Amino acid sequence: MTFLEKLNSLNASGNLPAVQANCLIDFYHSYAEAVTKNGHTIEEYEPILTLFLDLVQKQLKNPFHFEPYHERILSPFDYYHFALDMLRPLVIFESSKRLGLQNVARMESQLREGHNIILFANHQTEPDPQAISLLLEESYPKFAEEMIFVAGHRVISDPLAIPFSMGRNLLCIFSKKYIDAAPEKKPERIQHNQKTMKVMAHLLEEGGKCIYVAPSGGRDRPNKEGILEVAPFDPQSVEMFHLIAQQAKTPTHYYPLALATYAFLPPPNSIKKQIGEKRQAQCTPIHLAFGSEIDMEHFPDGLDKRQKRKIRSDAIWNEVKRLYLQL
Repeated sequence: MTFLEKLNSLNASGNLPAVQANCLIDFYHSYAEAVTKNGHTIEEYEPILTLFLDLVQKQLKNPFHFEPYHERILSPFDYYHFALDMLRPLVIFESSKRLGLQNVARMESQLREGHNIILFANHQTEPDPQAISLLLEESYPKFAEEMIFVAGHRVISDPLAIPFSMGRNLLCIFSKKYIDAAPEKKPERIQHNQKTMKVMAHLLEEGGKCIYVAPSGGRDRPNKEGILEVAPFDPQSVEMFHLIAQQAKTPTHYYPLALATYAFLPPPNSIKKQIGEKRQAQCTPIHLAFGSEIDMEHFPDGLDKRQKRKIRSDAIWNEVKRLYLQL
């Protein structure tokens, strides 16, 4: 049975809600067009697409519960490599850029010494973790696979995203916009975030951890002129990760990371808090650039804490923007 045949059968029997069915149909057609442009046939990927449909259906029946810290699931089913195998044919690798890999080599050395790494990065598309792994799978596969991502509510609650999230190491957190969007759940969500931060503090105390965080709290989107911009960083977010890392006895190093992955699976132009975001896959190059280590301490003296945090956050943001322009 093909993907569409199975999907239509599930939809007709009432086992697949219309919202998810419409999203999956649109995704399938865009995926088929994209892999064809990249020299493949959709028939090659019918098995993995049908498997994806099975995984989505499983989540609709029995949603997976993510703890504040989720470790990637590799057995009895390997969710990590499933996601890479499904998304790999969308990437034009010969045109994709990987800049600053010498900094990855330095980070790997620091991790081997038991030190920690925090990557302050921009965020452009839902499968950014998979994009990073695909770009590094030939040079630094372990570094990419073991990376821990600070993940928002959407990727651990949307049935279409959960199969991909289950294959990653995640620190699960509610962003400000999701906390404020549901006042009745605000205390519960704040408590969840506090638990996540405690877990992160413990992980940093253990050492040897690389954590990716997007201090913007969301994905980059086009401005009014249609130009895609790196979303501004929240100084409080940058400072929170810095303070938690400082409290650990283990040394932590900070690096900027720029991603240019928007065309891979573009987000909607406006922020949607409801589940049911459409996915339009595209055949595209994807790019990343790792910058040099950030000195978090040497900033102008004579400033109050708030001013210093703002200057530090803006300096990191400007470095990510500089790297992004190279891509």
